[in-house]
Amino acid sequence: MRVGMGYDVHKLTAGRKLILGGVTIPYEKGLLGHSDADVLLHAIMDALLGAAAMGDIGKHFPDTDDSYKGASSIELLKQVGGMLEEACYMIENIDATIIAQRPKMREYIDEMEKNISEALSIEKDQINIKATTEEGLGFTGSGEGIAAQAVCAVSSMYEHMSGNMAESGCSSCGGCQKK
Repeated sequence: MRVGMGYDVHKLTAGRKLILGGVTIPYEKGLLGHSDADVLLHAIMDALLGAAAMGDIGKHFPDTDDSYKGASSIELLKQVGGMLEEACYMIENIDATIIAQRPKMREYIDEMEKNISEALSIEKDQINIKATTEEGLGFTGSGEGIAAQAVCAVSSMYEHMSGNMAESGCSSCGGCQKK
């Protein structure tokens, strides 16, 4: 079992959509960033990549690459899921927190979990999203930005296989390079 942690923050600004967990949330401001600036998905991607020792989203989707300008973070999350599958990692669970004074997130969390579940081809009960305020303190509390933290656990297919199967390669995912 391997554990990864991710953190992301983006500034709130006028003239942008607020997208969190792949959900467009009605609000007077959105998050500023090279992609759609979905801080929740960015934190989750960094946690997953970290658990698999594959770097971070800046390595795989750099903000210096114009092909990622305005990119959908849910599509990037699908790519991260594919990278983990190729390396024969299974996602055990994801636990994430959105840190924002406003807007209130509760009514959108179920849809966020559904989007993440579908993007990663895992069960919804493997994902827990929650939101909190910072009681008016700091940049999130003053409404200048939104942050997100995520923790995940992944395990190698090899942890789930018998010794003979592990020696001959991973037949479960088809993409393993390990032998």
